[in-house]
Amino acid sequence: MVYTKTHRTRIIPFLHDLLLISKKCVCSRAIYCAAYITIANLKWLKKENQLINMFDKIWKLIKRYTSKPNLFLVCCLLFCVVISTQHAGELFTIAQIQYGGGGDWYGDPSTIGNWLRLLRERTEIETADDRVILKLTDHALYQYPMLYLVGHGNIRLTEQEVTALRQYLTNGGFLFVNDDYGLDKSFRREISRVFPKQELQPIPNSHPIYHCFYDLPGLPKIHEHDSEPAQGFGIFHDGRMVLFYAYSADIGDGLEDPRVHPDDTPEVRELATKMAVNIAVYVLTH
Repeated sequence: MVYTKTHRTRIIPFLHDLLLISKKCVCSRAIYCAAYITIANLKWLKKENQLINMFDKIWKLIKRYTSKPNLFLVCCLLFCVVISTQHAGELFTIAQIQYGGGGDWYGDPSTIGNWLRLLRERTEIETADDRVILKLTDHALYQYPMLYLVGHGNIRLTEQEVTALRQYLTNGGFLFVNDDYGLDKSFRREISRVFPKQELQPIPNSHPIYHCFYDLPGLPKIHEHDSEPAQGFGIFHDGRMVLFYAYSADIGDGLEDPRVHPDDTPEVRELATKMAVNIAVYVLTH
């Protein structure tokens, strides 16, 4: 599992399920109370003394209501609390992937910085100021819940990178791929190595990624790219979308500094912003 501050939101649905189950059992009253307190506190927990106070409340409930057979379930709950809060001081950022093959992995240098700033301004997400650049084999990979891959040309992943990306995505991570124009052929080849038994699936306009914060009719078209329509594709694992591929849309270009693409109208840039905010919010809530 990828554990960061921003992944606390992924623990909350599990705790809600645990809460509903334990509420039906008198002998599990402590689990119910602990889950309730945890859900209430995950949204504001930032300081160590708050963490200590929360555990003190939970422990008092455990001693009051819990019999020995239930201690295992309580320990499981407390484990979830620990992993969901252990990085409470971190800020959300997006890691841009450095890959081989000759393509310009370093493209869109101002995109992530602007993206993070827009998230701070338009949502309550606490973000860093700029991107982090990583290789897929870097040990720090699991510190970041979301990766960004962009380029115009060829991508070539090593066998170690293929394995690392598969493990990252199937253990809680998310990859957003932005086709800058010319990326499609090599990306499809490489992602088929990562998930050989799956194909990229078209994402319907009704999918939550288009509606989770801003209500959009679908993937917006930012740049022409041979006049093809903008298309969103995804890869799923255990029912969770782990990869979103924006083809012939170029959301990243719409987020760059205005001087980079001076012909982009404010309306076009706003569409790119709304889609980018939706992607980040989706990642942090699913």
